[in-house]
Amino acid sequence: MVDDSPTSIHEEFGGDRLPPGQRRTERFPVLSKSGTPTWDMETWEFTVTGAVEDERSYSWAEFTDLPQETQRQDFHCVTGWSRFDNEFTGVTFPTIAEQAGVDDDAEHVVFGSLDGYTTNLPLEECLRDEVLFVVEFDGQPLPSEHGGPLRVVTPHKYAYKGAKWVTSVEFLTEPRRGYWEKRGYSNTANPWAEERFSTL
Repeated sequence: MVDDSPTSIHEEFGGDRLPPGQRRTERFPVLSKSGTPTWDMETWEFTVTGAVEDERSYSWAEFTDLPQETQRQDFHCVTGWSRFDNEFTGVTFPTIAEQAGVDDDAEHVVFGSLDGYTTNLPLEECLRDEVLFVVEFDGQPLPSEHGGPLRVVTPHKYAYKGAKWVTSVEFLTEPRRGYWEKRGYSNTANPWAEERFSTL
């Protein structure tokens, strides 16, 4: 069963389904910091560290054995395009947080990737069921150029907040900016407010 509710996120943010300044496309352009990294299923590891009760490490088999769900989501790129009704299957962020047991003083999250990319979000922005660690796209294994084997999707934010090739989540008690956030992109990244670049 596919959960269609995330397609109404725009109503929560008081805007149209297509955020301002965006154009709709059926294509799925490939953008990355430095190209597609390689990975080995035998050595791949996903870690959960920082302000948690139980730091965790998952092999690929262990991660894909976690409970999964399929959602239909819209995807908004900061470069100005949006793609509607993407079918993503994966593990929700709250599932990972519950397994690790997040400390009471944790307030922030940093995602890390195989290619050295990082991005950050407040914890409260991550504790939504539609923040998914995606393993499948439209019923097929997530293609490597789109972040496979594992990427994050954040339909309530511009897509640079959804790290490709993600291998780690660190829970923090203080904010820490990620790769693009350090380079002038918005730290908040709300598509309906067109928060593309930092105002600082």
